[in-house]
Amino acid sequence: MASSIFSLLFLTIFLVSLSHVLSYSSKNLLDSHDPMKTMAEKFIRQLNLFPKHDINIIVPSKDQIVDQQRLFEKKLILSYLGHSGATVQDLAHHAGYYHLLHTKAARMFYFFFESRNNKNDPVVMWLTGGPGCSSELALFYENGPFRISHNMSLVWNEFGWDKVSNLIYIDQPTGTGFSYTSDNRDIRHNEADISNDLYDFIQAFFNAHPEYVNNDLYITGESYAGHYIPAFASRVHQGNKKKEGIHINLKGFAIGNGMTNPEIQFKSYTDYALDMKLINQTDYDNINKLYPKCQQQINSCGTGGEDACLYAFQDCTNIFSSIMDIVGDKNYYDIRKTCEGNLCYDFSRMETYLNDNQVKRALGVGDIEFVSCSSIVKQALGTDMMKSFVVGIPPLLEDGINLLIYAGEYDLMCNWLGNSNWVHAMEWSGKRDFGAAPSINFTVEGEDKGVQKNHGPLTFLKVHDAGHMVPMDQPKAALAMLQRWTQGKLSNT
Repeated sequence: MASSIFSLLFLTIFLVSLSHVLSYSSKNLLDSHDPMKTMAEKFIRQLNLFPKHDINIIVPSKDQIVDQQRLFEKKLILSYLGHSGATVQDLAHHAGYYHLLHTKAARMFYFFFESRNNKNDPVVMWLTGGPGCSSELALFYENGPFRISHNMSLVWNEFGWDKVSNLIYIDQPTGTGFSYTSDNRDIRHNEADISNDLYDFIQAFFNAHPEYVNNDLYITGESYAGHYIPAFASRVHQGNKKKEGIHINLKGFAIGNGMTNPEIQFKSYTDYALDMKLINQTDYDNINKLYPKCQQQINSCGTGGEDACLYAFQDCTNIFSSIMDIVGDKNYYDIRKTCEGNLCYDFSRMETYLNDNQVKRALGVGDIEFVSCSSIVKQALGTDMMKSFVVGIPPLLEDGINLLIYAGEYDLMCNWLGNSNWVHAMEWSGKRDFGAAPSINFTVEGEDKGVQKNHGPLTFLKVHDAGHMVPMDQPKAALAMLQRWTQGKLSNT
């Protein structure tokens, strides 16, 4: 993730691995000898992550906070170094489990951090991608309240998003991070089930915390969350319209360096690579010959069965793999960097910290091992990858729900150009006016940090000097972006 992987996204784990799969059937998704799983594990290692298990399917111990009530949480008591800008003892910091309604035995793990500024600030949910990577990647390396120091102490993050919002980080889908089940049938295979789980969780959260019900809600994330977020936002909006449960004050959703429309974004790979001088014109022409088959299979995926989607993934990944064969050891999440051997990022402190027994006791997770990224969860969503999730966005825009698409300029995997292209191509009432809107500089304290474009509820922001994980590479700019956007000021600056 990015450094990114953040979101880690991990998208690549899929992209590169599937390019090596010549034939694939959906019945093999959970086969431990599946080459897709093997390649996924290889790329997880590139993040210097070594989860003990490839998914959390366990029998819970008596020490875990798995009370039979639907949502159970405990106040965090951890040691923090430095000053938060608030009285730490007075801040609501919780970790908890939610017993997912529509499952056999699944529990969803989450962190909640009250705003350091004002508890009336918006509630911001963060979803890391993968699929199957824990949101703690973002918590500790991107926009959370803390960083993990070299001596494994927590240090306050000067640019944590909790400075302007009440933050929720969720380990999902089931089996990711500290989330777990004891029943294989709870493993998710599609966005409908995932978005229902998230909707049930947020209903339970607001029921347990009525003091936040009237706060604005913003759904955010990156990478493969470009699938999760539109589906979840649509589910929340649908629930509000049908008057299901608590009315949720959904104001907007934001996707950072996401994968949302594969048909358009896979086409952008060669364009971006040529613009950034990663390939030459001859390479460009040759690799583009692979796109028609990719496009055809994506269209078949949209109307066909699971196998059609897997074949689409195989054919389209060939485009990315062909570019990487030329690029070599460059980091596809940040082309300014190179991978050293098999190591592209080092997120190992997170695993070490979260698997510490004292920390696990504080979190109430018992003896569960932290699964930083789950290769099984990735496999299970293999047929989901090549589907477009743009279709649910226009109805949200038409009803005034704000959308922010932002992207670091040096990410190849979910590059800014592909994101810009699908945003401009999206059919909605403001399409023409958005296309004609001027691009203006995005500045932070007088420094040029990007280029933005806005019309009505839609904003696109290209962030300078950042790769796949904008909050990690440009923390001050990312915080300013969030604050302005949630305050309705981003389009005016």
